[in-house]
Amino acid sequence: MNRSRSTMEQMPGREVNWLLFIGIIFIGSNLRAPLTSVGSLISFIREDLGISNAIAGTITTLPLLAFAFLSPFAPKIASRLGMERTILFSLILLTVGVISRSMFGAGFLFAGTIMIGLAIAVGNVLLPGYIKMNFPFRIGVMTGIYAVFMNVFGALGSGLSVPISTIGGVGWKGSLAVWAILSFTAILFWLPQLSKQNKLTVPAAPSKKKMPVWRSPLAWSITLFMGLQSLMFYTLITWLPDILQSHGFSSNGAGWMLFLMQLALIPITFVIPVIADKMKNQKLLAGMTSLLFFLGIVALMIGARPLLYVSVILIGIAGGSAFSLAMMFFSLRTIDGRQATELSGMAQSFGYLLAASGPVLFGALYDISGKWQHSLVMLMILSAIIFIVGIKSGKDRVIMGESTQRVILSKSNAENS
Repeated sequence: MNRSRSTMEQMPGREVNWLLFIGIIFIGSNLRAPLTSVGSLISFIREDLGISNAIAGTITTLPLLAFAFLSPFAPKIASRLGMERTILFSLILLTVGVISRSMFGAGFLFAGTIMIGLAIAVGNVLLPGYIKMNFPFRIGVMTGIYAVFMNVFGALGSGLSVPISTIGGVGWKGSLAVWAILSFTAILFWLPQLSKQNKLTVPAAPSKKKMPVWRSPLAWSITLFMGLQSLMFYTLITWLPDILQSHGFSSNGAGWMLFLMQLALIPITFVIPVIADKMKNQKLLAGMTSLLFFLGIVALMIGARPLLYVSVILIGIAGGSAFSLAMMFFSLRTIDGRQATELSGMAQSFGYLLAASGPVLFGALYDISGKWQHSLVMLMILSAIIFIVGIKSGKDRVIMGESTQRVILSKSNAENS
């Protein structure tokens, strides 16, 4: 069923546009590194600026709020400007944001962080639909490839932040500024795509026969799955180094443990989309993902040194699987690139609004209790909720509407002929 839906669309053939392929890789490489590079430096930023744990958590929360704000508007912007031009503007904004937060005072730190969040939101929302439009026969593989590069550079951001900050006394500001090089490179590789102008067909108002994605229970299950897995990831990106330091790790060692967590998810982010694309449903994958999250948090709570290594690996595998499944749900549960982009915008808007509460609430619970256990119990409960919404999202169905009926009818006629 999944492959039939893909082939129903009037999309390009099976040939590969290698410039586009490389451009997507560089965009994916920029979707996490500017954010994950902050986690290992939180303690330095907190001490330098003299802020509380809760306020420090907003450094991670602000991009998520930006995701939530811009995500529903990204498809509409792309329908007016074209997807290629919209993505280019987002890369320029990303570069400006990285430089701003790194070169000036505290005000620019937060302003630049917001700009980074707005820029990354565009890539997060548009890429799943863009891949469905341009690589309809390779959705699983292309989703896996861009997710791998996103997480490779995300892991490098975590692992290299502290070592870079010690080179030549550049500090946390210089360490964060390095990532402007990556975003500028992405701009150069994306420029050739401006010769194309793919515009989304987004109707001004849904017709009575079509179901808007926000009215679909399936879309809301996917939204919760997207939001909760993002909450888990960004909360741990922010606070895992501090948790590990409370168990005796140095700041440098904690940064490399964060690197290990993201290293563990890299192969999974490629494998899961390919497997998911071949399966009739993804309920088993969703159930295993939530279980790995739960076991990883339990091991982190126990805190024994050997278990901490197991914990970050389990959490990394779960995080890679959860993110890849969320991205695949945008394609597998929709019938064309337009609907995939609409679902992506909805899920990432409401989902990241939910995720934004994670780092702040996690830090606030620690400020109140002085212990990490209460905060970790919160993540254990959320792992159970991920199981419930993951099973619902993994069922073999699509968001129903007028165009869906046509696809099903076309498929039925093809089978009977």
